[in-house]
Amino acid sequence: MPTHALKRPVLLTLCACVLVAQSMVAAVNLLIPELAASSLHPSHSQILWTVDAYVIAFAGLLVPAGAAGDRYGRKGALLTGLALVAAGAATSALAPDAAVLIAGRALSGAGAALITPATLSVLIQLAAPEHRARALASWTLAIGLGGAAGNIGGGLVGQFLSWRALFAAMVPLAALLAAAVAVTVPRTARSAHGNLDPLGTQLLTAGLVALLFGIIEGPGYGWTSAAVLGAFAAGAALAGGFTAHALRSPEPLFDPRVFRSGRLRSATLGTATGFFGLFSLFFLNSQYLQGVKGYGAAVTGVAIMPLTVGMALVPKLAARWADRPRPVVGAGLALIGLGLLGASTVGAATPYWTYACWLLVVSAGTGLSMPALTLGVVTSLPPHQAGLGSGLGTTARETGAALGVAVTGTVLSAHTDLATGMGPALRTVALLVLAATALVVAGYDGRTPTRSIASGRRRVLSRSSGA
Repeated sequence: MPTHALKRPVLLTLCACVLVAQSMVAAVNLLIPELAASSLHPSHSQILWTVDAYVIAFAGLLVPAGAAGDRYGRKGALLTGLALVAAGAATSALAPDAAVLIAGRALSGAGAALITPATLSVLIQLAAPEHRARALASWTLAIGLGGAAGNIGGGLVGQFLSWRALFAAMVPLAALLAAAVAVTVPRTARSAHGNLDPLGTQLLTAGLVALLFGIIEGPGYGWTSAAVLGAFAAGAALAGGFTAHALRSPEPLFDPRVFRSGRLRSATLGTATGFFGLFSLFFLNSQYLQGVKGYGAAVTGVAIMPLTVGMALVPKLAARWADRPRPVVGAGLALIGLGLLGASTVGAATPYWTYACWLLVVSAGTGLSMPALTLGVVTSLPPHQAGLGSGLGTTARETGAALGVAVTGTVLSAHTDLATGMGPALRTVALLVLAATALVVAGYDGRTPTRSIASGRRRVLSRSSGA
């Protein structure tokens, strides 16, 4: 396989795969009313798990899934992930009861965990250094479009079709993507270093699942409940166990000492911060547009489209400043926080176009910061561990997203209705985003890099001397 062989059909196929994986995070949210009234007669807890099972499996398995792709083949991991997504979607579409529906969602989430790091790892392996920032901008756009596509698809299905149609449609779509992957995506060199570290994988995955369970279920059970505190305690203990094991193991899943890099820590925190803000807005958007503005499900799905404009246009501009991540990341995250502050002022009488302007501000901030943050995470590890780096970055995304929804839901629960709670919830999230932005910017030391991941005379992407 020739190096630097990221051709347009390959890039489009990879972006389509990650778009579909991300879309299934959001799509089910707009189907909650239909699911609640369906013949499955799910309980409130089962409805929550129908939404959460995908996210927990997705985020909990990302790191070992990325490592598996590096070790055993990224194209194979991508094809396996698409097969699992199809199998899970078929299971959900045919589910005779809520338990099977939830199991299908978890199976699809496991497939998404294989897809996302594999796509980014292939991209990093194939893209020439001078084109890498632009390719990563396209990949980041696909993630943002996935959220929008999920909202639109879920809204249309909720308005005109049965909820089973959403899952049924995923089966031929996954098959079509698998065919495109088989034809267009070349095989990349496998990593000859390390292994999956079965014990480390189990400790880390269990710790992430426990953490995510606590975050997602905190608003429902109560943050001081035995279940939530127990989940956080178990997550901390398992994370500590993984760290101790990895420091002793000759071939760990990954070496925790990589987080000595200030840039890696900042890029990971920044990624989580951006999605913390973005998904709090996703969580409130449909409720505001449907419950306060009175829009239908299909119109609600379309009304979030301004969020895609900045994600589509701004990354092309941000790619020109790929060698200056500190101001790019700081400005982007600050725009997300300021956009959320603006959105916190809307109400029933606010014209939609005013609300859409604040969506555009958040969108521009996301498009500006996320490509640089993604690049900062994946290039902090050696090239042969690109899939593992992608898994770490995407874990930060999904954890930040889950935390954003949890914090927003907690603030909302302290108010009588959405109209009175939306402003305080968004202001709380916005202030947290702005505070975290200061920490992220401080972590980018701004010193002259000492190592460059580049070819030829032009230095395109660098690692700081503190990395």
